[in-house]
Amino acid sequence: MFTVALSGHEHRLHNRPYATKCEVCYGSYRGGYYCRICKFTIHKVCAFVFTTQETFENPSHVGHHLKLLTKGAPDHTDPKCHICGKNTKRFVYHCFTCNLNMDVDCMVDAMLSETQVVLPWHSHPLFVLDFGDNMRCQVCGRSGEYGYFCLPCRLMIHTKCFSKFMLEITHPSHARHPLKLLTNGAPGYTDKECHICGEDIENLLYHCDMCKFNLDLNCAVKKTPPVSLSNLKIHHHTLTLMPRMISFICDACGTKGDRAPYVCLECDFMMVHQKCARLPRVIHVSHHDHRVSYTYPLGPGEWRCGVCWEEIDWSYGAYSCSICPSYALHPKCATRRDVWDGKELDGVPEEDEDIEPFKVNIDDNTITHFAHEHNMSVEKEGVAPEESILCGACVRPIGDDDMFYNCSECSFLLHETCANLPKKKRHFLSPTPLSLLNEKYMAGKECDACLQRCCQGFMYTNGSQNFDLLCISLTVPFNHGSHPDHPLIYLGRNNIAQPKACQSCGIRGKGVILGCIKCDFFLDLRCATLPLTVTTLHRYDDHSLTLCYGEKASDNNYTYWCDICERQTNPETWFYTCKDCGVTLHVFCVLGDLKYAKPGGDAGDGIELLPNNTSSRPLCSTCRRRCPAPFILQRYYDNVFQCSFHCFLKSISIIRSICPPWAPEPNT
Repeated sequence: MFTVALSGHEHRLHNRPYATKCEVCYGSYRGGYYCRICKFTIHKVCAFVFTTQETFENPSHVGHHLKLLTKGAPDHTDPKCHICGKNTKRFVYHCFTCNLNMDVDCMVDAMLSETQVVLPWHSHPLFVLDFGDNMRCQVCGRSGEYGYFCLPCRLMIHTKCFSKFMLEITHPSHARHPLKLLTNGAPGYTDKECHICGEDIENLLYHCDMCKFNLDLNCAVKKTPPVSLSNLKIHHHTLTLMPRMISFICDACGTKGDRAPYVCLECDFMMVHQKCARLPRVIHVSHHDHRVSYTYPLGPGEWRCGVCWEEIDWSYGAYSCSICPSYALHPKCATRRDVWDGKELDGVPEEDEDIEPFKVNIDDNTITHFAHEHNMSVEKEGVAPEESILCGACVRPIGDDDMFYNCSECSFLLHETCANLPKKKRHFLSPTPLSLLNEKYMAGKECDACLQRCCQGFMYTNGSQNFDLLCISLTVPFNHGSHPDHPLIYLGRNNIAQPKACQSCGIRGKGVILGCIKCDFFLDLRCATLPLTVTTLHRYDDHSLTLCYGEKASDNNYTYWCDICERQTNPETWFYTCKDCGVTLHVFCVLGDLKYAKPGGDAGDGIELLPNNTSSRPLCSTCRRRCPAPFILQRYYDNVFQCSFHCFLKSISIIRSICPPWAPEPNT
């Protein structure tokens, strides 16, 4: 990870690209640095002053050096700046001889006073200096070269970049009055956003003081929205831009807007967001098997969106399915990046996809399955082989009552339901279609939804992401016993900036999550697919184990212990329990962190799986604890044992965020 050193501060700072507050100027910024230990943030602009030296001389305090402090003025001194009288912030210059404090602005103003210039287009004196590596021009985004810098405004612009702009322009989006170039931000009587695109405005903008109209440089020069739009997919008349701040309800999507809508001057299709004006007419979404098309208005009825499961106002536009009369989606939900692949299908004929997984051979009453090289015959229920034989797709036992397909040449079996899995499938986990591949290609891959290593079995893939059959079996809205009040919907991948903690394990991962926004309830897909009942392979208990959704610590005074690893369990996280014996077991100790595992199987990376069903459990070579999980990982090349795939990755020093442990410790 990229880090930098800040003079006067003992810790290195980490890059933080998204917006937060600067501890020097207390302004917001889009890029800066962050100290994880001291918990402070600083503009890259403000940081550049402090990267060269730690102590300074100042013309206002001759004879003594001032030292940069990053934790505020000392407690025994007056916290105010002795030059301007303002309260100092976290960053302050201090003289330990005189106990004098000077804030950053006064210090830098004195340091750079010899290079000040006064120009008519800016209200403060400007410094002409070399931007170096830490300052970036607000126009071109590049560092280096000479430019203008205003300390109070934090304005940065190359001299050559500023020469490209006129001080006054006439723009088609605001043709009534000329727009003047402002270099110290939007005036206080208007908002701080561009009235066309809604983006935050920094220092440079064009402004009309009569209409209180703001236009950022991108809209003024690079990406000016057209004044009118014709030949649209959602409307047959020409739409005209109304470039002003105005509150409205978008007729195309039914949500609020506050600036620069497109309007139709010929009919009652009045106001439309700029993005909604270019909505596609026919698309394919990941949540539905058929194409959906845009309709305005949707029409009377009680409608719920197939993505967010919220109500749709039928008087506005929406996407609907001509084959499934009750299916509809909000336009914004239908065109999300994780729902739509971005392809407009209006006028594109539908192709007949070959989704049948096998062909029936009439002559010998067998089938030819695309995932197996030999013919397979159907076996009716009641003739299942021994219990140790598992289905080659889902890696689960074939029961006495199950109908299955059997290969006489290599003992390969498939449940009837698994044999009928389609070769091509659409699923909410991927905006593009998924293809079914067998274990020959997918063994040892990680599922990109639950983030677990899959040892055997079939998987679906879109070429860049792989999903196991258990995750693919989920449908949304998803009803789960841990949250009976509301169904859970697909919320996409966990937000890296503010990840949601899973209700089951408490881990804030980066995988796919399902959740209920109303109740602030979230589950990652690993926990959402945990089996409700399971028979442990440890032979500690002959009864079936039941998944318990946790208990509040205040509900009881008991201390729970796992009977497998003999360590304490957290009652507020999910665990398995036996109703007959009363034992409690960690989820990890019962299932491990591998999916579709079987004795003697290959987990990839040179790992063989051994059953952990003996009376003496081996020691894990990584965490040095007894292996609790149902399988032991043995490496082919050195016969070393590990208790989990997490410990294996740790042993070769490639722990990845996509493979988190099930709990803070690998075997808890």
